[in-house]
Amino acid sequence: MVDETGVGIYLGLDVGKGEHHATAVNVAGKKVFDKPLPNSESKLREIFDKLRAKHGTVLVAVDQPASIGALPLAVARDAGCQVAYLPGLTMRRIADLYPGEAKTDARDAFIIADAARTMPHTLRTIDPNDETVAELAMIAGFDDDLAGESTRTANRLRGLLTQIHPALERVLGPRIQHPAVLKLLDQFGSPAQIRKAGKRRLITLMRPKAPRMAERLVEDIFTALDEQTVVVPGTDAAALIVPNLASSLQSVLDQRKLLATRIEELLEAHPLSQVLISMPGIGVRTAARIVIGVGDGSGFATAGHLAAYAGLAPVTRSSGSSIRGEHPSKRGNKQLKRAFYLAAFASLSQPESRAYYDRKRREGKHHIAALIALARRRIDVLFAMLRDGTFYQPPTPATA
Repeated sequence: MVDETGVGIYLGLDVGKGEHHATAVNVAGKKVFDKPLPNSESKLREIFDKLRAKHGTVLVAVDQPASIGALPLAVARDAGCQVAYLPGLTMRRIADLYPGEAKTDARDAFIIADAARTMPHTLRTIDPNDETVAELAMIAGFDDDLAGESTRTANRLRGLLTQIHPALERVLGPRIQHPAVLKLLDQFGSPAQIRKAGKRRLITLMRPKAPRMAERLVEDIFTALDEQTVVVPGTDAAALIVPNLASSLQSVLDQRKLLATRIEELLEAHPLSQVLISMPGIGVRTAARIVIGVGDGSGFATAGHLAAYAGLAPVTRSSGSSIRGEHPSKRGNKQLKRAFYLAAFASLSQPESRAYYDRKRREGKHHIAALIALARRRIDVLFAMLRDGTFYQPPTPATA
């Protein structure tokens, strides 16, 4: 027995590191399989083949399509099964519809399978041929880790400088990720060492990294050094730590440059890359995050659905005569939301975006709320671009 889509059985996998729990239900909703499966190609293939032989077309649904869910999906595709995934937030909401409060692998696997059977609109498709997106997701995830590491190291470095010499930190802190500043701190880790090196040596050291800024920056450094004559306790220890932190930060930044090059290469191979980058404010990393989270946009019925998925659709809170207005959503894909937010911020140099932002500010919205409103408006444009495969075109004066 099969349904109108041709699927004979729905197999839900609650994926895990060592093993997955698999629950299969037929078209009538009856369980026909409910066992843990080792995270092994041979075992997975054996089950998929048996289910296909007995029930026909198998739809395999998971809650995590990447990382620990990558192998079962790859094996399912190779075995001739259909594949899809149920987003985690959607799954948690659907779980409230089922009796019981237990959180077990078996229950989760059943919920995934039954949701695929009864609510197919909640599933997200997985393109079996889009290796570019899979590689982008892996590299972008590593790039996010490096970005967090660079922020932590930079904050630690600025904290040490503030502790031992606040005036020096005021000069170097805002430029802490500049190669010239990191070169300086790698060579000379304390105010005394910097002063002892002398202006001429510092200019010679920094000029290759900052040809136009070196002399002015060195003058500012020595002006800051003259503001403090006492030596704060712990300065000698900081002199050992600062060069290590500077070297580590430079290494992380170099790795991010290499990843950015690879991300750009992968993005160029994607058919929608030029469409995305044509929109003001969307760069290589932002475009990669949109490709990973949105794809070609076909998984969303309207721009409003895409905005809700990204957590940029306002939420109305009202009950009876108590009306509390609209509030920003605290749900959605946080990485995608951040990408749209940063793209909106970067687009403020464009007249149309700046005019919309200024209008929201005049309406009383604060900076973040105005940017979120701009990001939501830009989703309408982006959704149309993805749907039609067209490049961004600035609005005409009449349209604006």
